[in-house]
Amino acid sequence: MRSVAVALLNLTGLGLGYALMRRWARAALCWAATGGLLLAALPAEADGMSTGIVVAFVVLLALAAADGAWTARRTAVGGSWRPLVAAGLGVVLLGVPACAVVVYGSERDEAVEQMLLDRLEKGDRAVAAASGKPFPTARAEYRSALAVYRELGEEHAGSRAGKLVPARLKAYYEAVSAPYRAKDHCQAVEPLTYLRTVPDSVDPGLLGPLAGWPDDPLAESLYGCGVSRLGDGSDASDASDGGDLGELLRTLPDSAPAGKVGQAVTGKMAEQTRAVRGDEPCAATEVLRRIGATVAAMPDETVSALSVKADAAVRDGVYACGVDEFRDKKFTEARETLTGFADTYRKDGRRGHARDIAIAAEIAEDRPAAGRKLPPRRKPGGSRMELVISNDAPSAVEILYTGPVSGTVELKGCGSCERYSPSTGPDRACRASGRSYPKATLRLPAGDYHFLYKHGTGASADVDSYSSGSKVEPGYTYTSCTYVTTERDSSPGLDLPSIPGPLNPAAAG
Repeated sequence: MRSVAVALLNLTGLGLGYALMRRWARAALCWAATGGLLLAALPAEADGMSTGIVVAFVVLLALAAADGAWTARRTAVGGSWRPLVAAGLGVVLLGVPACAVVVYGSERDEAVEQMLLDRLEKGDRAVAAASGKPFPTARAEYRSALAVYRELGEEHAGSRAGKLVPARLKAYYEAVSAPYRAKDHCQAVEPLTYLRTVPDSVDPGLLGPLAGWPDDPLAESLYGCGVSRLGDGSDASDASDGGDLGELLRTLPDSAPAGKVGQAVTGKMAEQTRAVRGDEPCAATEVLRRIGATVAAMPDETVSALSVKADAAVRDGVYACGVDEFRDKKFTEARETLTGFADTYRKDGRRGHARDIAIAAEIAEDRPAAGRKLPPRRKPGGSRMELVISNDAPSAVEILYTGPVSGTVELKGCGSCERYSPSTGPDRACRASGRSYPKATLRLPAGDYHFLYKHGTGASADVDSYSSGSKVEPGYTYTSCTYVTTERDSSPGLDLPSIPGPLNPAAAG
């Protein structure tokens, strides 16, 4: 019984078995081991104590119990303690380490709870920091916070922190979707698109209604942003994928906003079509052109078919733009625009007038008087006067004219002709007997005309173009001779060719 009593008392970790036998050195060793254990265990941490320390202490208790039991067989218990009473006390005192284990476990659980709450707070701080930044900049912080919430909600759902996760996720969704609540639809598209991917990494059961919540706001934002940007050229991907409206039709085709895309496109096109008839037809035409390219890339055939209407509006717009540029004295732009119109829309009834305006614009680049008014849409009736143009130049010449009628004529070069000096040109040009000059005959209504003689290619690359104006009067026939003279500039060795003026009355009718 002494052995049992001493063993039980030593198992308490308090060394009481050795104390009863007055083996103070061994009792001190037990007290030191227990003190060391307390220093290692307290305060309780979430990770608990090292397994090695626990195993070493248990082994030490077992050795103390065994040693005490063996020693007690040969040693009487000190004082008036009886072995049976000592054994009973040992059984009672075994509750001390058992209670200590329970208390330590409770403290460790609380430490774990605090650690999880600290993690939750870390996620909250990440959301708070990200909420004041544009989403592309804040994306990493939002992902970090979501990883914290997912771990707490899925792996520690029963903890105090885990039970707070659903409320935190709601606040998380509100923070990410802040641009949507501010009605900034274009800025809301990217974060709402991101929120639609959250159920791929977080248990939908943890998200609850939040899992499907972004669909309607995203559809509304794609629609609002797409309509506001339609045709403005701000989205470089519009022409290839239909922009935000195309994304809406691909991603959420059954949503209410998707059903309004066709109507919105039609309204935007009608608005710009009206603008073509206003003060800025060129700008409206560019918008229509971008709308047509965007609409053509949309996945819904009923919507993409609207690009045909956009193309028709662009045709009207290009013509109106060229006319407007001519009226605004932007002759180079008008020539390019209307030449492009005539080359592109060959079956359009306005093609001829567009070419006439382009001719007048090209002449007006060198002779602004040719751009005072638009060439008439219809050719005048009545009598016409004959104009014969001869080319006494070694190279070809293209002649553009505008007035009551507009047009062009090209004369081949005169192979046997030469350049004249400024003094001999007026007397000798087109007057060599027996020489056949390239000629063209024009029949012109009476009126004021402007001419542009164009050289500058091939052998005549150094010949300046030349413009002039003349008046055609009824009852006359006219002749014109083009020839090249060489003028010497003050710079040594530099020849500057020129062409004299055209029309000369040849005979009265």
